[in-house]
Amino acid sequence: MRFPPVETATAEGVVAVGGDLSVKRLIEAYSEGIFPWFDHGSLIMWWSPDPRMVLLPSEVKVSKSMRKILHRQVFRVTYNTAFDKVIKHCATTSRKGQDDTWITPEMIHAYTLLYQRGIAKSVEVWYNDLLVGGLYGLDLGHVFCGESMFSLMSNASKVALVTLARNLEEQKYRLIDCQMYTDHLASMGAREIPRKDFIKILKSSTTGLEPLYI
Repeated sequence: MRFPPVETATAEGVVAVGGDLSVKRLIEAYSEGIFPWFDHGSLIMWWSPDPRMVLLPSEVKVSKSMRKILHRQVFRVTYNTAFDKVIKHCATTSRKGQDDTWITPEMIHAYTLLYQRGIAKSVEVWYNDLLVGGLYGLDLGHVFCGESMFSLMSNASKVALVTLARNLEEQKYRLIDCQMYTDHLASMGAREIPRKDFIKILKSSTTGLEPLYI
């Protein structure tokens, strides 16, 4: 069965409950602006919040201290070389105000299958030969749907996001989907836009587009 229209979502943003995390269903969900997010032991919940937190690649905020870190090449950044390690770190790294992770073994398996098909991507940040930060998400060709990030060393996840944003800007990507508001993402330049505007961009062609003024 197909997902209901996102306009039918609850005030919190829930579109549907149940189903599975098959590759086909996940691709359909993200192409419609929907993503899974649920607790251990609960039914799968599918979300499309309004407003939507997004980051235009050209708007990523790079502080003076971050510019110095990037210029000094304190970290080494790679792409898609350690997806399994990145997603597992995202699942196990403790976060302030969060007692448990929503990245269950079922989620790890599902997104690993997407990675094997070239749809899920990862950014890895290394200090010498140690993986100290990174992020992963789904690459839709003109929108990158960010899922989670982690940092084992100060500024490592920021380096991952800034590097990704700069790379996507060069490739003319429209947006990085950040899903929901956090202070950390806002400090990096992300902002909320109406869901209908996000869906319009998501459904747009990757060619012949006018600049964004949202």
